[in-house]
Amino acid sequence: MRSLVINKRHLSILNQIKESGGEIDSGKPNDSVMLIDGMNLFIRVFSAIPTTNEDGVHVGGIVGFLRSLAFNINMIRPTRIIVVFDGKGGSNRRRKIFPEYKMGRKMSYRLNRAHTTLTRNEEQQMMIRQLNRVVEYLECLPISIMNMENCEADDVIGYLSKHIYKNNKTTIVSTDKDFLQLVDKTTRVYSPTKKKMYDEDKVFEEYGIHPSNFLLFRMFDGDKSDGIPGVNGIGMKTLIKLFPFMGTEDKYTLEDIYRSAETQKVPLCEKILQSKDLLDMNKRLMDLEDGIITGHTKLKVKEIVERPIQRVIKHRFQKMFLEDKLYQALPNLNSWLATTFNKLNFMAEETHKWKDN
Repeated sequence: MRSLVINKRHLSILNQIKESGGEIDSGKPNDSVMLIDGMNLFIRVFSAIPTTNEDGVHVGGIVGFLRSLAFNINMIRPTRIIVVFDGKGGSNRRRKIFPEYKMGRKMSYRLNRAHTTLTRNEEQQMMIRQLNRVVEYLECLPISIMNMENCEADDVIGYLSKHIYKNNKTTIVSTDKDFLQLVDKTTRVYSPTKKKMYDEDKVFEEYGIHPSNFLLFRMFDGDKSDGIPGVNGIGMKTLIKLFPFMGTEDKYTLEDIYRSAETQKVPLCEKILQSKDLLDMNKRLMDLEDGIITGHTKLKVKEIVERPIQRVIKHRFQKMFLEDKLYQALPNLNSWLATTFNKLNFMAEETHKWKDN
């Protein structure tokens, strides 16, 4: 009798999706995984979207996040979603390597100035409230959430992509180009601002460097937003000219760069050899495949991945929706939930069946 009830419930879900124009593949929950850089997405929409509720309260961070989430789901059609946020003290490990890491970063995520008279402190408090509320909404959806203490989202996503899901189709959603070093035959990166999906060919087309060697380019380039210095006078075009092998699929290391530089009698190669300490430091700071993530954190990540996925908690989502007065911003809530999350909810049901068995 119990199996008959389950079958009827699944049939109901299938019928709803058929009516809404969606599809359910006969695959498994981990067949197509979408990894979202949570803070990257939230800051972008909080700053740019001026949406207010019927009381005139800014809710752009909440509405923008939910809309972007739905857009990415409908475009990428994943079977599983993991949203990763920076954990408390996430920058600490890199600051032990480079004390100036992110120390000069300015708080650029302010509201569109044409739509607010709030002070910077008031905006920061509003941002924190909306971010916490976004997490509460996510907890009602068939989505896994991760924020590991003393670990940045970049490292967790790198570990998920290159280790947990190395044989699965994976799409990373972020505007951070550091993630391009993770692109391979199974991993893509979608940039919401550029509206561009980066696979191996797209990375090479735009940068002239194969993603297997993109980290080398980033070591030389540095990262101004994080305060990581680069090697002055050696940009992408110079690197490709000096080391054309960076455009090939074979993965090369700094040691390969140093050996090649030693054979070339040009001033720029001398500069590279004099910058070994800087480049070695940048590798430790910017490598996401073998990132700064402890064994204990890896075990916690695996535990969340193996945990049954939360099913949609519709009544709680609706309650928050009414409390936040989002009726105009997200009309037809029930239809929105059904068309966006039914397939993921079906996959979540599958993970609970695994546990039951």
